[in-house]
Amino acid sequence: MKKTLVDLFEASVRQYPNNTFLLEKTGKKFEPTTYTQVKEQVYRLGAGLQALGVKKGDTMALLSEGRNMWVIGELSMFYAGAINVPLSIKLEESNDLLFRLIHGDVKFVMVSGTQLKKIRSIKEKLTDVQKIIVFDSQESYEEKEVALEEVLKMGDNFLASHTEEEFLAVANSIQNDDYATITYTSGTTADPKGVVLTHRNYTANVEQALTLVDIDETWRTLIILPLDHCFAHVVGFYIMMSKGATAATVQVGRTPLETLKNIPLNIKEVKPHFILSVPALAKTFKKNIEQGIRAKGETTVKLFNFGMKVRQCYFGDSNLDFKGFRLLLKPLVWLFDKIIFSKVRENFGGELKFFIGGGALLDKDLQKFYVGIGIPMFQGYGLSEATPVISSNGPELYRFGSSGKLVKPIELKICDSEGKELPVGEQGEIVVKGENVMAGYWKNPESTAETVKDGYLYTGDLGYMSKEGLLYVKGRFKSLLISSDGEKYSPEGIEEALVEKSPYIDQVMLYNNQSAFTSALIVPNKDQLSRALKQQNLTLQTEDGRKAALQILEKSVAQFKKGGEFEGMFPERWLPSSIAVLAEPFTEQNQMINSTMKMVRGKIEKAYAERITYLYTAEGKQLLNQQNVDALK
Repeated sequence: MKKTLVDLFEASVRQYPNNTFLLEKTGKKFEPTTYTQVKEQVYRLGAGLQALGVKKGDTMALLSEGRNMWVIGELSMFYAGAINVPLSIKLEESNDLLFRLIHGDVKFVMVSGTQLKKIRSIKEKLTDVQKIIVFDSQESYEEKEVALEEVLKMGDNFLASHTEEEFLAVANSIQNDDYATITYTSGTTADPKGVVLTHRNYTANVEQALTLVDIDETWRTLIILPLDHCFAHVVGFYIMMSKGATAATVQVGRTPLETLKNIPLNIKEVKPHFILSVPALAKTFKKNIEQGIRAKGETTVKLFNFGMKVRQCYFGDSNLDFKGFRLLLKPLVWLFDKIIFSKVRENFGGELKFFIGGGALLDKDLQKFYVGIGIPMFQGYGLSEATPVISSNGPELYRFGSSGKLVKPIELKICDSEGKELPVGEQGEIVVKGENVMAGYWKNPESTAETVKDGYLYTGDLGYMSKEGLLYVKGRFKSLLISSDGEKYSPEGIEEALVEKSPYIDQVMLYNNQSAFTSALIVPNKDQLSRALKQQNLTLQTEDGRKAALQILEKSVAQFKKGGEFEGMFPERWLPSSIAVLAEPFTEQNQMINSTMKMVRGKIEKAYAERITYLYTAEGKQLLNQQNVDALK
């Protein structure tokens, strides 16, 4: 049966014509746009794109903050038969953007006024780009640029001179296996991979995700994640769309920081029923709540902490467990809820039922905090290559520490490094099969063949299934690192470059497990350091000499940062902010190197666990800490 995103949208408009689909705040308050009104705008812009020369199968890029035009823009692309390449507004380095636009064969770009300068700075190199559609009016337009209003006028003329049937011919010709989007995942060299998702990938994942959470047309969400984020894409607006529900976007500020500051206020205004989050945001919310409680004085703090303990004890780690004697706490739970926690929840609009966390693994203590205030934070799991939802905890069933129940229908197996299936309870690579598995990587058959075999997606994540039928995700089966906002990136290219470009670094292993920054374990080349120190009349035998050597190592890393010789080779946010200098190398003897001379990350992380923890303390982050100085003796 044909089930494209166009079919899904058309069905929702028919079923919920007067429901509010989008909520946006550009002035003093949030203004609603109904399903019918969104359809009118999508038709106008879709017709405008056809008039502009967009053909079926053309790739278009979308670079904008979350707003109505993001959603309308993507839907209108489908009505012109185009494929969307959604771009992250976090892409600051022009080579990051350039690679995606060239590799994606992008012919048309949709861009917001605030992001336009990024496109302008690389426009001469974008020889394939025919038109750049600018959402916000500009004082003047450069070559190839066209105002959104102009395209909408072209759409009006097109619709006036063509029948609706003629206009819809392209959209109706789209089949399930036609490509909908190409989402680029983070790469470490100038080579990110473009995840190709079909129309059916999306509609299948909408159906699958709805087996885990029961929402209806009265629900609202505020999308605080970037809309190019696959999780926000599917759960933020396509799931809402399929149910006739409402999706609001955060008011766009003049700067990214201003947009971030709008989130708490917008939550109160929209009164969402659920919010998609990542650990970094969850931690910020928690800090703000605790600050607010402290500001009310010591008595409130004591009441809050006691009430928190009572509620955490009552609810426990799971709603699967028998409550037993804990039922006796019910009156106290109700009392504390009335006097404290209901007031805390008012800061979230008062109607928030739960958060769903994706991107990176949630801290169990963080989940216990949110169950304590009465807004549970449920861990979900997925990846772009699976469109993205694979499993999640939810109101019906949760266990903290797990990634919840699998969506239905999906096939999941846990495999060892040889690809053999392991029994329940044993850890291995998470492998899934279903209609949500990507079509492949754009123009990258080698990576596609490595990742998708016989329809099975090899996720590269480590995990196991419990006897309760819950999925536990334990980290990376392969070596991708995960930052605190859920961004995944591969460290190998950076590690190789550090060793190759610096004579002072023999070996290096980067580490980031959902932390605010990346750290590095460095095995120095003491001979080269000694030679460099000799020119300064220093040696590694003195404390001053060792401190000078540490500064040489830091400069080796800084070459890849702003102002350095190799600036722009990698996104700066992936480069190490703290370093631990090691006294001994990684070898086959200490099992930190395997027979193919590859680092065994798990062994290194285990051996240096204390040192890694130290790197994330204020003292350990200092280059000249005593452990680094002593390692060079």
